Amino acid sequence: MNEPLAERIRPKTLDDYISQKHLIGPTGSLTQQIKNGIIPSLILWGPPGTGKTTLANIIANESGRPFYTLSAISSGVKDVREVIEKAKQSGGLFTTKNPILFIDEIHRFSKAQQDSLLAAVEKGWVTLIGATTENPSFEVIPALLSRCQVYILNPFNKEDLENLLHRALIKDTLLAKKNVELKETEALLRLSGGDGRKLLNIFELIINADGSDHIVITNDIVQQRVQKNTVLYDKTGEQHYDIVSAFIKSIRGSDPNGAVYWLARMIEGGEDVKFIARRMLIAASEDIGNANPTALIMANNTFQAVTTIGYPEARIILSQCAVYLATSPKSNASYMAINEAIQKVRQTGDLSVPLHLRNAPTKLMKDIGYGKDYQYSHNYENNFVDQEFLPDEIKNTKFFEPGNNQREFALREFLKNRWKDKYNY
Repeated sequence: MNEPLAERIRPKTLDDYISQKHLIGPTGSLTQQIKNGIIPSLILWGPPGTGKTTLANIIANESGRPFYTLSAISSGVKDVREVIEKAKQSGGLFTTKNPILFIDEIHRFSKAQQDSLLAAVEKGWVTLIGATTENPSFEVIPALLSRCQVYILNPFNKEDLENLLHRALIKDTLLAKKNVELKETEALLRLSGGDGRKLLNIFELIINADGSDHIVITNDIVQQRVQKNTVLYDKTGEQHYDIVSAFIKSIRGSDPNGAVYWLARMIEGGEDVKFIARRMLIAASEDIGNANPTALIMANNTFQAVTTIGYPEARIILSQCAVYLATSPKSNASYMAINEAIQKVRQTGDLSVPLHLRNAPTKLMKDIGYGKDYQYSHNYENNFVDQEFLPDEIKNTKFFEPGNNQREFALREFLKNRWKDKYNY
């Protein structure tokens, strides 16, 4: 059976639901609403693996409503409209049983995608349940947020996680066939980080890796097996940074194949579209720079576009930009120049601005020499005159060294014609 353990034992009723007692306990804020079947549109906000999707399914089951689901990663405006049209046909304004539309990771919907939900929610065609790991105040448009109640789900505590493990041993038919002894659970609980799904994934990995029918779970075994076998994309963990590092290094190394592969890994792992676009903006300046200044324009336009569009269509724009950056000529000259300049500032402190470069808005400032002897470049041939622009203490210091590419060869010639005696270009 390929279905993961977390899916096999997913709770179907409120009685089976573990944790979030403040929401669905005896006095929970959602309990009575669910039992009465009067459900408002709502946003479930909490970390991964805290039961948001499960709770949405239970609400639909307990209230006896049609249930439609969309993933913000793989659905566009067209998908939203199609589901809303189906929902209108199975429910409506004059019934308390209007369908539930569940949108997982609703924060990944663009403004346009979220706008497409407004009429359906306002007119009662659907009851919206959105799940998000991000603060809805920042990631859900105000017009939609004002039509929804926000409920916060907390990470599973130690008792919840232990209950989840014991429930898996009792409820799952595959695990019931094995003799599993939970001798130590500290490592399992620590590695889960309060994420119930992650806990069950690790638990199943440990059991399947053993191969025998009698399995003793200890902290040492958990650590050994997880380090050897677990392959996860954790948006806040080490692999998150390893994968984005591989992505940027593929771009820097002019390999579009590596770039789109690591891009795909981030997209499939649910990475924030804006995070990926920001990284490409930085790479366009740090690794390409003036070797191809259009790269920065391309990356900036990509950022604006994917912020507006969102997934799934944003993957195409991200891919186009990643390929463009990977196949552009490379230069880190501007990056190196600012690093060296900052290092010099830290070494030399707040050096005085030369008098001829100072602003002189008043007569007193002019009288004491502010702006004196400054030469206005446009008054000279080729709009250039040789004068000092650095403090005396560091004059003739060269920070910018053009790279070895066609465009910066031209920059080098330009600078050589003006500053060859001063900066030795």
